[in-house]
Amino acid sequence: MKIDERHLVQLAAVVKAGGVVEGAAMLGLTQPAVSRTLALLEKRVGEPLFDRGRRPLQPTPLGRELAQHGMAVIAASRKATETIDSFRLGRSGVVRVGGTPYFMDGLIAGMAADFQTIHADVRIEQSYGYISDLKQGLTLGQIDLAICPIDLLDEGSGLVAQEILPGRNVIACRLTHPLLMSRKLRPASLLEYPWIAPPPTSPLLADLHSLLLSLGATEAKIRYSGGSLMNVVNYLKGSDALTVLPHSTVFSMRNDRSITALPLPIPHPERALVLLRQKDAPGMPAVENFARHIARRFKELKHLIERHEQAIVWGG
Repeated sequence: MKIDERHLVQLAAVVKAGGVVEGAAMLGLTQPAVSRTLALLEKRVGEPLFDRGRRPLQPTPLGRELAQHGMAVIAASRKATETIDSFRLGRSGVVRVGGTPYFMDGLIAGMAADFQTIHADVRIEQSYGYISDLKQGLTLGQIDLAICPIDLLDEGSGLVAQEILPGRNVIACRLTHPLLMSRKLRPASLLEYPWIAPPPTSPLLADLHSLLLSLGATEAKIRYSGGSLMNVVNYLKGSDALTVLPHSTVFSMRNDRSITALPLPIPHPERALVLLRQKDAPGMPAVENFARHIARRFKELKHLIERHEQAIVWGG
């Protein structure tokens, strides 16, 4: 026997409200319509659902049990409505974001945690990659957003880039590095110390080569290479090595008092950190909320970095 769920919902409303008129008002229906439904349901079941002549209406044991099933349908319907509303407002869902390792580890992970203090029901799936892998991931629909440094975006790529931070690198070292004790820091002194090379596919490797050329050298004493951000930081803390890192990454670690930037300007890379996505991708509210959050946090970070540079590092 198949029972119409709408009939169970109306029965549940009448039992809960204690009368047909009250139950109909709860559902926004008319009293005659609900009375007909109850009569049809009793006929379908073949048993009375209410004790005759009792006021207020008293359900029979069968009527009470069927009403409980109706209440379950009402609860499921409300839950489904809440789920839809939450999704439309970007309070739930999945955000698949990929990015270059140093930025993801040094900045995005913390921003994602901050985002989820407000949007606790949004799941973030994070992955690593450099520009070619990230472009492919976006094109194939494997990720929703990419956060990476780029030079120029190819026309016809089907992607759109939103700049969130200008390209700016610094030379990173430990807090007690000998160069920080120098009265006058000479660029040539950089070549007297060992270097940590970024991973081979990182754009920072090209930046390191550009720096060396600007110093009149073609190579540096590479003592360590290919590590994660945490590997590089730990190596810097225990040695006099130098490396090239995004200024934003070094700045974000200022409170850890582990590494710092040499107060020496170096050539700026001709690129910017961007939020990259498919131009015609369907709008996902949770993804849009996350993208806005990241852009807002980087705007705040940019202002903090500018104030820090003027007041402390390079002088105002």
